[in-house]
Order: sequence, then C-alpha cells, then structure tokens
Amino acid sequence: MFKFLNNVSREMKKVSWPKGKELINYTIIVVTTVVLMSIFFMVIDQLISLGLNLL
Repeated sequence: MFKFLNNVSREMKKVSWPKGKELINYTIIVVTTVVLMSIFFMVIDQLISLGLNLL
C-alpha cells in the first residue's frame, strides 16, 4: 500500500497543471460547449415532441 502511494506521489509531481489563464480559457470552452449542446438537444427534443403531437 505504501509503495503504491509513494508511486502516486512521484507521478503527481510530474503532472503539468494548467496556469491561471489556461484554466480560465478551458473553463469558458467547457461551459460554452455544455450550453450549446443543451440548446441543441432542447431544440431537437421540441421538434420531436411537436412531430409526435401532430400524429
């Protein structure tokens, strides 16, 4: 168990974490993508509901 945790600790030191500006840019990209995908699926859902109601 201790060997595993030691290896994890060593690997975590090798990780390259994003800087502040990169983190902000990545966050904006993720939030924008989620919002756009939500709008897309909302429109598709509304179209399918409209089509089924017309049947």
